Amino acid sequence: MTASLIESRAAAVRPGGYALVRRGRASFLVHRRAAIASCVLAVLTAAVCLAYLCLGERYVAPDEVLNTLTGQPSTADFVVGELRLPRLVLGLMVGAAFGVGGALIQTVARNPLASPDIIGVSQGASALTIGALTFGVGSFSVLPYFSVAGGMIAAALVYFFAWRGGLHAARFVLIGIGVAIALRSVVHLFITKGDYLVAHQAQVWITGSLNGRGWDEAAPLGWTLLALTPCVVWAARAQRNAAFDDDTATALGVPLQRTRLGLALLGVFLASVATGAAGPVDFVALLAPQIARRLTRTAQIPLLCSALLGALIVVAADLPARLLFAPVELPVGVLTAAVGAPYLIWLIVKDRSVRGSTGGVA
Repeated sequence: MTASLIESRAAAVRPGGYALVRRGRASFLVHRRAAIASCVLAVLTAAVCLAYLCLGERYVAPDEVLNTLTGQPSTADFVVGELRLPRLVLGLMVGAAFGVGGALIQTVARNPLASPDIIGVSQGASALTIGALTFGVGSFSVLPYFSVAGGMIAAALVYFFAWRGGLHAARFVLIGIGVAIALRSVVHLFITKGDYLVAHQAQVWITGSLNGRGWDEAAPLGWTLLALTPCVVWAARAQRNAAFDDDTATALGVPLQRTRLGLALLGVFLASVATGAAGPVDFVALLAPQIARRLTRTAQIPLLCSALLGALIVVAADLPARLLFAPVELPVGVLTAAVGAPYLIWLIVKDRSVRGSTGGVA
């Protein structure tokens, strides 16, 4: 069979909006709009990163920033290399982890409201972390482990109570909201039990902040995300199967429940490790996947665009958080919440209007 005949047959079954890319004997489909969106988001993120490193109490010229990044002598080595760069790198990784984690959880729940900070995952991570901090169980270096454990426990509770022979999207979100409210009360109880210094540290942490963060927080998160990269690649392919309904998956022989469980565990883990590094930065996991889907118009939430958008949102929010009331620095979670809360209200209103027009029940 000739190559031209193979190409013509591939074009006949190729989904709309996709392009066939060949690299030697390997070939794969690329969504054109998603690829363009990813490139634009990467350029925007790079521009925001440059502004982040240049702006502050002391302005640093772009050429000095580039000298520091390339290892050449620069008068801004301390300001850029020691103060701003570690915080920037951490912000990028936290945003990317929240973006991908939120996308996977929304895929499993099939509901745009199912983000870690809505269904109790972030609150579970906060409750166990603040409890450990309040009672002096561990040092700051081990707090991320408490965050991961707390997020996993909260997700298990939501999954257990929401499961009724299947995972209904509306029930999953409603039970998650109830668990989140309960765990938020536990967090405030722990804060009131601690002394003034611990209470102040806990209050800043639960808002979501990059203040004072450096390589000590960025390095463990970076290694963790690197180790999880093969799992994210698997998740990008498994998303297609997770979108099937139960009857279709059974007919095709797809292990739907195991696939959904794997995606959910990965999403919860990513959100939990991000929470452990910077606290629960609200609404990033809600905003990034939905914006990414609207930009690309794909059937599944694109993970790469979600990661880029999450990183862009966190860094773009942390820049004014550093500058607006300098030398006082705001927690980045304050800025993301100011944008995310109206978006959440809009999603709820839109969902109700759609259900009202169709006469169905979600």
